[in-house]
Amino acid sequence: MISIADHLTVRGVWEQQVAARPGSEFLVFEDPDTGRVERYTYEQFDRACNQVANLFAARGIGRADRVAVQLCNSVEFVQCLIGLAKIGGVLVPLNASYTRDECLHVLGSCEVSLLVTEPEALTSTQLGDRVTEVIVVDQTPGGFAAQRDAQPPVLRAEVPLSSDDLVEVMFTSGSTSRPKGVMLTNYNFVFSGLYTNWELTMSEQDRYLSSMAASHVNLQLSALLPVITAGATLILVRRYSASRFWAQVRRHRATLVQGMAMIVRTLMLQRVDPQERDHCVREVHYFLPITDEEKIAFEDRFAATLFNTYGSTETLVGVITDLPNWPRKWPSIGRVGLGYDVRIVDPDGADVAPGEVGEILVRGVPGRSLMLGYWRDEKATAEAIDADGWFRTGDCGRSDDQGWCYFVDRRADLIKRAGENISTAEVEDVLLHCPGVAEVAVFGIPDGIRDEAVVAIVVPDPSAHPSAEDVRRFAAEHLAYFKVPSVVQFRNAMPRGAYGKIQKCLLRRSLQH
Repeated sequence: MISIADHLTVRGVWEQQVAARPGSEFLVFEDPDTGRVERYTYEQFDRACNQVANLFAARGIGRADRVAVQLCNSVEFVQCLIGLAKIGGVLVPLNASYTRDECLHVLGSCEVSLLVTEPEALTSTQLGDRVTEVIVVDQTPGGFAAQRDAQPPVLRAEVPLSSDDLVEVMFTSGSTSRPKGVMLTNYNFVFSGLYTNWELTMSEQDRYLSSMAASHVNLQLSALLPVITAGATLILVRRYSASRFWAQVRRHRATLVQGMAMIVRTLMLQRVDPQERDHCVREVHYFLPITDEEKIAFEDRFAATLFNTYGSTETLVGVITDLPNWPRKWPSIGRVGLGYDVRIVDPDGADVAPGEVGEILVRGVPGRSLMLGYWRDEKATAEAIDADGWFRTGDCGRSDDQGWCYFVDRRADLIKRAGENISTAEVEDVLLHCPGVAEVAVFGIPDGIRDEAVVAIVVPDPSAHPSAEDVRRFAAEHLAYFKVPSVVQFRNAMPRGAYGKIQKCLLRRSLQH
C-alpha cells in the first residue's frame, strides 16, 4: 500500500521547493524589540541551511545523532531544523525557559553531545557530563554565525534518508512527573504540512504569520512545514507583543495567522486603530478555548474569522477541525480531518451516544499521522496508543448526530497556560522537595488572559513554616517560569476520597467561591 508521504523527506520536499521557486520569499523574521526585519528567498535560505548542515557534519553529527537546540524564535532555529534534516540528524528542542534540571533531563535522556544555544540561556551547570560541545548564537568570532559562514554553501555529502527516519524528539508535558519525548519522523513532518495545506486551502501565495514558540509543534507542524509544502512564505515573529502584533499582521500582508486564546484576549485590550480592519487575513488558525462572546467581539472588531481546531503534540495537527470552504458550527471544534478517525467513549471503552460526554480517542498510524511513540518508553507508548492505532487523548468531548465534535474539558492532570502545557504531576514532584512541604496538590483555575493559572495547595511539615514566596522561589529554581504557581495557599490537611486520593475538585471549588 502506498500512502501520501511515502518516500518523502523534509530534505527532499525542501529541495524540491528551492529548485521550483529559488527567488520567491521563504522567510521574513521580525524582532519586535529591535525592529529588525530579515528577509530570505528560498535559495538564500537553502545556502545557509547547507552551511549549517556542513557545520554539524564537521562536528561529527550524522544520521540519528541528536543535537539539542535551545533558542527563542529565530532564523537560526529554522536553519538548525532544516540543516539537521538534510544530514539525518535529530533535533531536540529545549524550551528557552527551561531551568537547569529540565535541561539536564532532556539532554541526558537523548544522550546529547552538542548544544546550540543563546548566551542568556547558557550556564555551565546546564550541560551535564555528556555535552562536549556548545555553539553559542552570538556575533563573536567563535559563535554560530561565524562557524556557519565558514562552511561551503553546497551540501558536502547527501546521506541516504527514509521517510521513517526521525527528524525530532520533542518533549511535552502530560500525566507524568517528567515530560516525555515525542518522536517525530520525516513522514510526520511532510504529512503535517500537506494536511494543513488541505485544512487551510494554502497556496504559494499565502503569507503565514506566527509568534508561536519555535520549540513547539504548533509552529513547526502547523506553520513551518505547511509553508514549505505549499511553497509559501513564513513570517516569524521573535516573540508575541500584544501592542505590536496586529500592526505586524497588516504590515507584512499576512493571509494566515496563528492564534490562541491569550492572543485574542490581549488584542481586544489594545486601543482601537481606525485602520485595523484593513488587512489581508483570510483565516486566524485558532486553538481553543474561548467563549462565544469573546469570539463574536474579536471577529466583529478585526473583521477576521477564527478557524477552530483541536489536536495535540502526539496527533501532530488539528485532527478535529473546521473544514475548508464549508459551513462552521461554533462552538464545535469541527469535524474529523483527513486521515484520522475519532471515537468518544465511556470509561469501559464503549462508544457513547451523540450528545453524551466521553473521552476523545483519535486513530491514526504511528510514525505517519500520529507520533512514532515516546522516546525510549515503550510502556508509555503502549498506554497511549493501542494496537489498532487509537490514541487516548485524556480529554473529554461529545459529538452530535451530524458528526460535529465539541470539546468539553481537558484532562485533569494538565494545565494550559498561555499556550504551554503544564503537567500537574511534574510541578507536584518538584514542590515535594521544597523544604517544609509535606504534601502538595497542583491544579489550574481559570485566568481571564492566560487560560489558566497554576495553583499549589500546600500542607506544611508540622515543625516548618514556609511562606508562599518560599514555595514560589523554590519552584522558580527548578521549573520554567510558566510552570511556577501563581497562587500558593496552605491547608492543615487535604480533602480525600474513600480511597485516599486528594480531591482536587473540592480544593478548586473552595478557591472559586
